[in-house]
Amino acid sequence: MVKKLILAVLIIIYLTVLAGCHTIHGVGQDIESAGESIQKATDKK
Repeated sequence: MVKKLILAVLIIIYLTVLAGCHTIHGVGQDIESAGESIQKATDKK
């Protein structure tokens, strides 16, 4: 019983960390995209 509880808690922690990394990766892509848009806008001038 205790092993199943520990396993469940570890799985929840693992999934939380995995979801957090994915979110941070997505934010990084958004920032990169915004930076590229700014560069393109300044290159046109």
